[in-house]
Amino acid sequence: MGASGESVRDVLAGNLRRARLELGLSLSELSRRSKIGKATLSQLEAGAGNPTIETVFSLSRALEVPISDLLDHQEPSGLTVVRAAEVEVLSGEGVDLRPLRGIESGGALFEVYDQQVRTGRRQDSLGHVGMEHTIVQSGRLAVRVDDRDVELGPGDYVGFDARLPHSYSAVEGPVRSVLLLQYSADQRLHASPGTPSHLVETP
Repeated sequence: MGASGESVRDVLAGNLRRARLELGLSLSELSRRSKIGKATLSQLEAGAGNPTIETVFSLSRALEVPISDLLDHQEPSGLTVVRAAEVEVLSGEGVDLRPLRGIESGGALFEVYDQQVRTGRRQDSLGHVGMEHTIVQSGRLAVRVDDRDVELGPGDYVGFDARLPHSYSAVEGPVRSVLLLQYSADQRLHASPGTPSHLVETP
């Protein structure tokens, strides 16, 4: 949550509507592309409902924009400290994500997340824009990308084109990891001059 006190729900509401209108999409068309019900989309744009990881990633995929263009946070300056307890959690079927930073460099955007994979659950994604990078800190993480399976331990890294279908699951107990999402300049919704880009640090 930014200093303004806005919740993920509030921030998503404004950004979702702006992104949809900038792309000239009706609620019906966005519903078709994202496979999210029109009534649910209407609630989200009104700041109601309870957005999940699955919802946000589906919207990112359908709108072809970075996650942070939907979950905009206040722009940091100088020394930035992000306390885990102060960041609103975005939960999914098997994963809890805490957005920590956005770093912009050469037109590209990198989003940094604290990612926790819960025991006995699998987090599936049909794919979304960008490149995905994960570094395991503790536990053992099973990763499936398209039709390939890998298992990672502490200190291990995996990277892949996030447009491919992929999933994460904890092998033995919960997994703590760092998730880094990387987007190129042409995937940025807020690339136009004068548009605020929160959650972004510019060098």
